[in-house]
Amino acid sequence: MKLNCDLGESFGSWHKGNDQQIMPLIDLANIACGFHASDPLTMQKTVKLAVDNNVTIGAHPSYPDLIGFGRRSMSYSAEELTAIFHYQIGALQAICVSQSTKISYVKPHGALYNDMMVNQELFITLCHAMAQLDKNLPLMVQALPETSFFKETAEKFGITLWFEAFADRKYNDNGLLVSRKNINAVIHNEEQVIDQCKQLLQHGELISTNGKLLNIHVDSLCVHGDNPAAIELVKGLNIMLKQHALTTNR
Repeated sequence: MKLNCDLGESFGSWHKGNDQQIMPLIDLANIACGFHASDPLTMQKTVKLAVDNNVTIGAHPSYPDLIGFGRRSMSYSAEELTAIFHYQIGALQAICVSQSTKISYVKPHGALYNDMMVNQELFITLCHAMAQLDKNLPLMVQALPETSFFKETAEKFGITLWFEAFADRKYNDNGLLVSRKNINAVIHNEEQVIDQCKQLLQHGELISTNGKLLNIHVDSLCVHGDNPAAIELVKGLNIMLKQHALTTNR
């Protein structure tokens, strides 16, 4: 199982995250494209850091919401949203090309990500946008107990889906994330994060805040780069995943 993290989220003189320490410990970097965070120079530096550490690069586009860090839902027509999506991915792709690398997948950020998981028309729009851009780019989405709609829609557009779970977030009974408006939505305790991910690796299930078992298929685990405990969480998960890989490959 691959470990992914949202990185490159500084902006100008405003620093966010610990990219230098986290990048060597992950497999996939979801790099901000300028609409919720980042700027051209930050993108350039983050791509170089990923290349130097042999980390696969993913585009992390969002609603145009720098003030709200991309965590506020916004209303756009399908045409507008497609253009917003293409604009951000194209910017990061250009920077990747300049450094002899490429984008290998796309993972929407924040409210755009959450909205596509509950708004079928929005998900269809993003799949269409992906197909127009490059059908070889997988789209990373949230693993849920029921994923038939997402799989069938992606298949219609020729898009591959990568399913992820969030190591440092709590879950509702329907498999969606507890809202960040809830003070306990994000897990900062390393032991709790490791325990949640062990349950997922060993049994293919998570436990909701109400104790419901959620059976899900997962390709990747995500830690949010802006989590104050991100470095320690990534270190612990890196060790756990390596141990799990050794055990399963015996």
